[in-house]
Amino acid sequence: MDKKLKDLHDLVREEDGMGTVEIILIIVVLVGLVILFKDRITSLVNSIFEKITKETNKI
Repeated sequence: MDKKLKDLHDLVREEDGMGTVEIILIIVVLVGLVILFKDRITSLVNSIFEKITKETNKI
């Protein structure tokens, strides 16, 4: 019975490690996407801020 509990405990520990690896992979993918689309993201953000500035100047 103790071996089964130990195996269950090891499985739970292993799952935590996989969660960390998954989070790191997601971060790497997001950083890669930001690097690939940096110019588009920058132009989009600039466009949004220009619209906000125009709208606030109307008030």
